[in-house]
Amino acid sequence: MKKQLITVFLFVSFFGFSQEKFEVLNVTKFQDELNAEFASKEKSPLTEKDLKEFKTLDFFAADPDFFVLANFKRTKKEKPFKMKTSTDRLPVYVKYGELEFELKGRNFKLNVYQNIELTKKKGFEDYLFLPFSDLTSGKETYIGGRYIDVKIPKGDTMVVDFNTAYNPYCAYNHKYSCPIVPLENDLDIEIKAGVKTFHD
Repeated sequence: MKKQLITVFLFVSFFGFSQEKFEVLNVTKFQDELNAEFASKEKSPLTEKDLKEFKTLDFFAADPDFFVLANFKRTKKEKPFKMKTSTDRLPVYVKYGELEFELKGRNFKLNVYQNIELTKKKGFEDYLFLPFSDLTSGKETYIGGRYIDVKIPKGDTMVVDFNTAYNPYCAYNHKYSCPIVPLENDLDIEIKAGVKTFHD
């Protein structure tokens, strides 16, 4: 049986998570570090063929309109559940909170989740998972939606920078198992920020 690779989708690098204003240099650094990871023979999720031809991922231009400071509401007494993935793997998550924010003059809400198994690993106790899809999904961006890395905030606000949205590994290689974006995190707006769909 073909070994199924399970990934933790956390491109943990420069992004400070406590940043409260948009900085284009931070977006550029995110893009550079992501490109470096994908170009690395040891770290890249790309197939052997795609890795040989890889130059750069395709990104939307950095846009301050897609940098939002969301109101964070901790949701308690949530029951852990098995999140569907692109394979038969069912990792256990729990809804950790809700994010409410304004984007392009409209109000939106996203749920943020916590991976139960990941919290048991040293250094990852405060990591949260923010998956989303939007009206660009299946067009300019990956059909399965994208992810953003965030941490548990100290207060009642959280930065959500869609400029750092990235694709799950299964967008590049079918051997990976990727969480499927819950329906409640489908945004009725075009998020033209972050990583675009991958072209062979």
